[in-house]
Amino acid sequence: MSGRVQGVWYRDTARQEAERLGVAGSAANRLDGRVVLEAEGEEAAVEAFLAWAAEGPPRARVDAVSVEAIAPTGEPGFTVTW
Repeated sequence: MSGRVQGVWYRDTARQEAERLGVAGSAANRLDGRVVLEAEGEEAAVEAFLAWAAEGPPRARVDAVSVEAIAPTGEPGFTVTW
C-alpha cells in the first residue's frame, strides 16, 4: 500500500481486520513509506481483507495497491512488524 499509510495505525488495524476475517499473514512498514501486507486464508476472506486494505483505517489515504501472489506459509495468526 502506498499513500498516507504510516503513522495512522494502518498495520494494527490491518491485524484487527485480519483476525476478524480469519486471515493469517503480516503487516510491515517499508523505509519508502509503504506498508506491505501478506495475507492467506479462504479466498473470500482474503478478498474481503484486500478490499479493506484498499481503504485502510479512517486516517489513512491509500493511493495505490499492488497485489502479487506468493506461496502460502501455513503460519497461523497475523503479525505486525514494528
